[in-house]
Amino acid sequence: MNATKKVLVCDDEPHIVHVVAAKLRNAGFDVTTASDGQEGLAFACAQPPDLVITDYQMPFLSGLELCAKLKSIPATSKIPIIMLTARGFSLTEADLVETSIRRVIVKPFSPREVLAVANEILLNKYAPAEVVPS
Repeated sequence: MNATKKVLVCDDEPHIVHVVAAKLRNAGFDVTTASDGQEGLAFACAQPPDLVITDYQMPFLSGLELCAKLKSIPATSKIPIIMLTARGFSLTEADLVETSIRRVIVKPFSPREVLAVANEILLNKYAPAEVVPS
C-alpha cells in the first residue's frame, strides 16, 4: 500500500528530516523533503503529496502558516498533516479546525511513532485531529 503513497517531510533540522524520511522510505513511502515552510509549500503545490509531516517552528513560513496556506489552496486543501512540535508550542482547537492537521506529535518522538501515525492517517484520512503525547 505504501509504494504509491507520497509523503512530504518539512523541518529545518536536517537530522530530523533524515531520520523521519529514512523511516518512511524503508516502509515503502515515496518521500520528498523540504528544509523550510516556503519550500514545503512549493513542493506540495507542484506535486501534492498524500500526507505532509511538518515541524511547527521553521523559517520563512512556520508549520502552522504552511498548514493554513495548504488548506486555502483547492488542490492541497484536503491533504492530511502531522505536526511535529517542541514542548511549549501549543496549538489551539481553532488551529486544528482551520487546517488539515490530523495529529500533533510532541518532540522528542520516535521515528516508529511517526510511521505508525502516518500509516493510521493514510488508512483513515478522516480521523479527527488529536495530540499524541510522547
